[in-house]
Amino acid sequence: MSFFGRNIKKIRGVKGLSQKSFAELFDLKRATLGAYEEGRSEPKIDTIIKIANYFSISIDSLLTSDLTVNELLRFKEDLILTVDDLEKEFLAVIPYVSEQKIISYGKYFDNMKFIDDLPKLNLPVEDGKKLRAFTVTNLEMTDHDKGLYPKDVIIGEYIPLDETEAYGNGEVVIAIVNDEVIVRKIYCIADQIVLKAEHKNIEEKIFSRSALKELWLAKYSFIRRLPELGDEVENKLLFLEKELLKLKNRS
Repeated sequence: MSFFGRNIKKIRGVKGLSQKSFAELFDLKRATLGAYEEGRSEPKIDTIIKIANYFSISIDSLLTSDLTVNELLRFKEDLILTVDDLEKEFLAVIPYVSEQKIISYGKYFDNMKFIDDLPKLNLPVEDGKKLRAFTVTNLEMTDHDKGLYPKDVIIGEYIPLDETEAYGNGEVVIAIVNDEVIVRKIYCIADQIVLKAEHKNIEEKIFSRSALKELWLAKYSFIRRLPELGDEVENKLLFLEKELLKLKNRS
């Protein structure tokens, strides 16, 4: 005799589910589930498998053992029965200044309606901080094949203007100066800020501290390309070996 009907009735009891709610989970009719519980009908094998997998109970235990409530809880302490019961993972919601919005941002950075209308990024980064994502629009922070390229996204943590004294030693920042969004390294000298590009051929920009309207400290970046993987020296040696092999084959 199968213990299936008795066991699923106990599962319903553990979770406080009605026959109707339980049946809907597995696309069964309420009457069909009632027949299983009363032993008037035996389920199809695919139904047994679905229920066993759902509750992390072995098929053998479900069919051949008179399971106790403690055993059911030991199989799966928090039996998940609905989507609402699933543990939700909360990601940081970050306003995103796209390429189309970058020029407007310098003018409306302090307009909350403008900020609220920006698209949002959901990313698995430290939450609880005030973050903002900006699109890179130039080559100022490139150095040969390294650095930030146009369309990359850089994410900054908000730095209150009265705390900028703690920065200015070459940190990468997103600075709003004279309605312009500038991604560079920042250096503070007396009452001036110097924004220095990574590209060697681009001149630094110098402003008074009072010209700084908003400052974000770069924390993360979204690079629209795969990073180089593997050992560079090893890759070059492999390339040379291939070239030598080609030369040998030609001779």
